[in-house]
Amino acid sequence: MSAPVGSAYSSLANTLSSVPSPNRFATGGPRMEPPGTVNALFFRAVEAAAQPNAFMHKAGGAWESLSHAKVLERVRRTALGLAKLGVVAGDRVGILSENRPEWAIADYACLCSGIIDVPVYPTLPAQQIPYIINDSGTKVLFVSTAAQAQKIASVRSEMAGLQYVIGFSAGKEDGCDMTLAELEALGAADDKAETAAQFKERALMVEPDHLLTLIYTSGTTGKPKGVMLTHDNVYSNVIATEQSIPLAGGDVALSFLPLSHIFERMGDYYLFANGVTIAYAESIDTVPINMNEVRPTLMMSVPRLYEKIYARVLENAVAAGGLKARIFFWARAVGERWADEKLAGREPGGLLGFQYGLAQKLVFSKLKERTGGRMRFFISGGAPLSPTINKFFYSAGLTILEGYGLTETSPVISANTVADFRIGTVGKPIRGVEVRIANDGEILTRGPHVMKGYYKNPDATAEAIDHEGWFHTGDIGVLEDGFLKITDRKKDIIVTAGGKNIAPQPIENLLKTNKYVSQAVMIGDKRKFPIVLIVPNWDQLEKWAAEQNIVWTSRAELLNMPTIRAKMEKEVKSEMTELASYETPKKVALLEHDFSIERGELTPKLSVKRRVVEQSYAELIESQYVE
Repeated sequence: MSAPVGSAYSSLANTLSSVPSPNRFATGGPRMEPPGTVNALFFRAVEAAAQPNAFMHKAGGAWESLSHAKVLERVRRTALGLAKLGVVAGDRVGILSENRPEWAIADYACLCSGIIDVPVYPTLPAQQIPYIINDSGTKVLFVSTAAQAQKIASVRSEMAGLQYVIGFSAGKEDGCDMTLAELEALGAADDKAETAAQFKERALMVEPDHLLTLIYTSGTTGKPKGVMLTHDNVYSNVIATEQSIPLAGGDVALSFLPLSHIFERMGDYYLFANGVTIAYAESIDTVPINMNEVRPTLMMSVPRLYEKIYARVLENAVAAGGLKARIFFWARAVGERWADEKLAGREPGGLLGFQYGLAQKLVFSKLKERTGGRMRFFISGGAPLSPTINKFFYSAGLTILEGYGLTETSPVISANTVADFRIGTVGKPIRGVEVRIANDGEILTRGPHVMKGYYKNPDATAEAIDHEGWFHTGDIGVLEDGFLKITDRKKDIIVTAGGKNIAPQPIENLLKTNKYVSQAVMIGDKRKFPIVLIVPNWDQLEKWAAEQNIVWTSRAELLNMPTIRAKMEKEVKSEMTELASYETPKKVALLEHDFSIERGELTPKLSVKRRVVEQSYAELIESQYVE
């Protein structure tokens, strides 16, 4: 039986002092290459790959491709157009857009010109954008659609320094000053025969220490901070990731996580630099459809996608009932035994090997087909992945390589690889990266991946990076045989009134594996005992209620029914049987609405702002502690 989920941290303070020094420090080895730039990676790709399908996107119901040659031409003309507008090296240019080829074209045009770009999450409400534009000193802003352009138009009077708004598929009628097509045409007028060589020469003159981007992290409290990442920060991360997770010729990746977040953005640099075709999903909602159309060989995602796939697979198995359900659960049990053997370094054979082959044919092959049928591996980051879900995918023959990093670390600190793989960890540090566990359990890291600092915020920079160059991640973790294991966020640790330490995040992830649970947030700091706030998976709960012949007129009414409350409490408690008594939530409070970015409860990368949630539901929380 495995140890209680939260116990790793609860005893950490008592055990760290006795841990041998090798388990307090790990390194991916010395950096082998000299400092470099993302511009060098860009030209390496367009000259070495020269394929007809560098980028793919869907237009008019059909997938279209952009060749490397066309990407280079459009990048060059966009850069020349920006120069005609008076934008020079060192200026800031914003990008407010969903994932699409134009995002990458605008980005590379800025980088090749020495311009510092400022990505803005397309999900941000209008009122949160002026702070980023004004603090960064952004002069030009690219926007994608009419909706995004109109969002900017509604607050443009608050951004005095913003000179131009340029639309990808939005025009003057939406509040733009010009379209990207017009900007490219402006640049095309100067695109002579000798321009290409001059453009490349100037792009490669950008120094590795030159700022590449300012990324504003929303964090969970306070105003966003502008993370200053240099070309070499990101370049070193791409090169080290290539060495850890090499790519194959003919790989196709589906890109759908926001490019405004460093995880997908660095990932796309890594993919493009290695000649991988990048297909941009139409939206997050269409990812399952686009997977079957594009049939990717690899994909990056946050855990939410894997959680949804896992929940849907279980739902379909239960709904099928009878023989189909029994076959599914038999196959899952066989897969788990097979995974245990493989992860222990043994090759399953005999009866288990035969049974696994049958399970693949009857069950797991269908799951693979839903991902397009060609998936070599997934890459997971941005938040902790449930080991239960990771092991299920692995047992089905779909490997998820979980890694770890932050915006401030460009982002990758560590990653599982095909050769070095351990479920429940975020892998070993990548090359050039050092990791150290501080006395209080905080993960520290040092290397070429660590940011230059926070923009115009020396105090915050000094707080994050100590005098020896160690960046303090704010995460709690341990090292096991060189593998890094994340326990929780330092600021999220719950200390009960009785002095017990509880790491809420692993427990929340455990609860979310239940098909009736959409979101879970534990509360209990300085309280006598912990409780948990639960947002139900409404599709599942309403279906169950209908099967019980329960009649309701609103979700609020449904949640107040004793039968429903008992059902949800039973489901939540069924996932907590292995928790220690002190870390088991004593009460379950149900919420009608999912957490949202608009209400300030989620960051743009969908991390829960625990403190905001605690404030928003203060009355409900207090009612749980009434004697």
